[in-house]
Amino acid sequence: MENSIHIGKLVGGLLLGAAIGGTLGLLYAPGKGNKTRKKLLSKGEDLTDGLKEKFNAFLDNTKKEVETVKVKTNGAIEKAKVKT
Repeated sequence: MENSIHIGKLVGGLLLGAAIGGTLGLLYAPGKGNKTRKKLLSKGEDLTDGLKEKFNAFLDNTKKEVETVKVKTNGAIEKAKVKT
């Protein structure tokens, strides 16, 4: 489960860095204001969609790991009950 947290932080950091870099690139690129704003909006929507997908995948993975831990814990509890 600890690895999932580290992977989630890494993915989040990479996406944040990409968003910041893309935004700065668009702001400093030559172009009309309207076009730049449309590009920023489009990139923002793409980033939001990507973040949602990554977050949902992270949640699914975490839920699976929690279920695995529950099953293992319940099995250990049952074994301990049988031994006593």
